[in-house]
Amino acid sequence: VQLQASGGGLVQNGGSLRLSCAASSGNIFSINAMGWYRQAPDQQRYLVASITSSGATNYVDSVKGRFTISIDNAKNMAFLEMNSLKPDDTAVYFCRAEVAGTTWSGKFWGQGTLVTVSS
Repeated sequence: VQLQASGGGLVQNGGSLRLSCAASSGNIFSINAMGWYRQAPDQQRYLVASITSSGATNYVDSVKGRFTISIDNAKNMAFLEMNSLKPDDTAVYFCRAEVAGTTWSGKFWGQGTLVTVSS
């Protein structure tokens, strides 16, 4: 399964961005959950937001009320709407998917997309 993340860029303090993550494979699969992680320079990667295929969401406290994660099961895509961005949100954002086929399951990472918030 390949994950393609996109939507990062440079934005001013208080601005907005929308990240997208598209999952694809030559095999039939379904997505059980997707998550967005971020990693700032010299820091560990950590989970920012996650969503299950049924729509249950979870957010790290620092983004609650500002970020919204959503999923399109039909298109095998997840999105992260980021509003009121702050310089502390600057990081490389990675998507991760938990997927399952008819006889297999696995967890996969996208390549990351850079978000830079200027002060």
